[in-house]
Amino acid sequence: MDIAALSISLAQYNLSQAVGLSVLKIANEQSTEQAQQMAKMMELSVQPNLGGNLDISG
Repeated sequence: MDIAALSISLAQYNLSQAVGLSVLKIANEQSTEQAQQMAKMMELSVQPNLGGNLDISG
């Protein structure tokens, strides 16, 4: 294998690694954002006035 072909092959490999890393970063950011949104939705769904009293009459 000559040097030019080796250089091209190495450049393609480095590009593939960089693209994979970028996709992984984007997926990580999106999952972090979704987790934050879900935590916020759960905080807003809590109704502290419900379930505090139990009225049982028979």
